[in-house]
Amino acid sequence: MVALLVAGALFMENLDGTIIATGLPKIGQAFHVAAVDVNIGMTAYLLAVAVFIPISGWVADRWGARTVFGSAIVVFTLASVLCGISQNLWEFTLARVLQGIGGAMMVPVGRLMVVRVTPKDQIMMAIAWTIWPALVAPILGPPLGGFIVDHWSWRWIFLLNVPLGIGCLIANWILVKNTHEERPPVFDFLGFLLVGGTCFSLVYAMELIGREPANWTLGGILFVVSAACAVLSLWHLRRVPNPLFDLEVLRIRTFSAVMWGGSAFRVAIFMAPFLLPLMFQLGFGLNAFQSGSLTLAVFAGNLAMKPVTTPLLRRFGFRTVLLWNGVLTAGTLLWCGLLQPWTPHWLVLIVLFLSGLGRSMQLTSLTTMGYADLPKEKMSTGSAFASTVQQMTVGGGVAFGVLLLRGSAVLHGRHGGAPQVIDFRWAFYVVAALALLSLLDVRTLPHSAGAAVSGHVMEREEPVEA
Repeated sequence: MVALLVAGALFMENLDGTIIATGLPKIGQAFHVAAVDVNIGMTAYLLAVAVFIPISGWVADRWGARTVFGSAIVVFTLASVLCGISQNLWEFTLARVLQGIGGAMMVPVGRLMVVRVTPKDQIMMAIAWTIWPALVAPILGPPLGGFIVDHWSWRWIFLLNVPLGIGCLIANWILVKNTHEERPPVFDFLGFLLVGGTCFSLVYAMELIGREPANWTLGGILFVVSAACAVLSLWHLRRVPNPLFDLEVLRIRTFSAVMWGGSAFRVAIFMAPFLLPLMFQLGFGLNAFQSGSLTLAVFAGNLAMKPVTTPLLRRFGFRTVLLWNGVLTAGTLLWCGLLQPWTPHWLVLIVLFLSGLGRSMQLTSLTTMGYADLPKEKMSTGSAFASTVQQMTVGGGVAFGVLLLRGSAVLHGRHGGAPQVIDFRWAFYVVAALALLSLLDVRTLPHSAGAAVSGHVMEREEPVEA
């Protein structure tokens, strides 16, 4: 039940992040500004999440997971109301910042609650419920947002969060037992500044590069700032007795594989929901409704894989499933690049359905394996660290997709203008190659990796420590 509660809250948060894009023109009209100027609201939300997600583990240890999760729901819901009643762009932007703070606490603390109350042999099923919002929201968000904007008002995009938030808050109070550390460590304020600076600079740099036209100068400067902050963060986190992130978790091979190779695969996976609608509309000439109808096949694949995820992992183990499913998923990404405007829609639907199957299995397996060998005392820092990295991969997928499209245009002698079919083809080729390369990290794992969670029995156990 706790997993269902967390899934509901995460769905609200993930959906809000994707549904707003379709409402930008109407919001701009209401505020008497250009639609592109409203993008500052999306940027403000992403920056707030990036900055505050790293402290979620310490906050949960200090005040208790139930208290923090409930407070995050309250903040997110109230901020949604403020977004819905905003009368100008600055009110809207400030409300989005507040909403981002609530969202930053919701994701990692919610997953932390799930893994703390769930026995090891049931974690797979519980984590699977918390994964589906990240898979479903990018697919359902745009068409749902378009329907709300066309038939009601853009304000209902945010006001619909109110009943969802109230329901989640009541369930949180009833279902979750509040636990926290008796003596939480001293807050690592310098670590927060350095890690927050790294995330802020990286997310904003990716946002600037993703704009049209791209701000390459400021984006490049922020990338350099982010790299410098990252180096200082590593130096600091290794030296202090109670760091914001305990980097010792990276010595656990399953967790490390998820953070490195798994992150590269996530970038590839999250690039597809960005590239597909654009390819269908700009490259194939379909309208928004036709494009949305086709991409719903990915959603169907996500759902169809859920019943067989746990049995497959129990039968074959994390390593085997991640390798073979990773290869097959990379194949579907390559196949997406081979699609043409004259490709029959039934064949497109099959390709996208198979892609949805692979995405669901890979994300569920990676997320579950990340918690498989984490000791109880490392759960908070591991959850915050993983959520921070995952947040970067979502933004990284979109930014990398933009770079690939623009790079292809330049290589084909075009500067500016809408991407063409050939640009999307090469982008999907690179995405498929990235997905394959990410599997090299998984290949180094023992066959028994995460067996305590997957239930996969080996004749001979192998150590999971580096």
